[in-house]
Amino acid sequence: MSLLDSLQKDMVAAMKAKDKGRLATVRMLKAAVTNEQINVGHDLTPDEEVSVLSRELKQRKDSLEEFKAAGRDEAVQKLEEEIKVVEGYLPKQLSADEVKAVVEETINQVGATSKADFGKVMGAVMPKLKGKADGKLVNSTVMSLLNK
Repeated sequence: MSLLDSLQKDMVAAMKAKDKGRLATVRMLKAAVTNEQINVGHDLTPDEEVSVLSRELKQRKDSLEEFKAAGRDEAVQKLEEEIKVVEGYLPKQLSADEVKAVVEETINQVGATSKADFGKVMGAVMPKLKGKADGKLVNSTVMSLLNK
């Protein structure tokens, strides 16, 4: 079942359950996926679908931090619920230890030895972890391992 089919099915279920919060989030995700499909001009591959979902999740997490700093508790609660819904469609996220193992393996593969090789390592590791780990976690892991 494609992501769009899954979103459509979940949208109908949310309507029947009168779950307005979930319905709004699923509708937004469906619109984002459909817009991306129109922009690229073909059905999205699973990697492209994960990319769209990751982008939507990142936007919400960034907004969440800003709302917390501004003390907007209602908006924070709404965004936390949206984040849970979006995460439900993404592949299982890797733990920090799993990310560290992938980064160490990539550092060895590209032969990185210093901070100057940061870009080379990130370029090689991000395709492996796309949608499976938060970019900030990957970035900080690469930095800490290259600083040794």
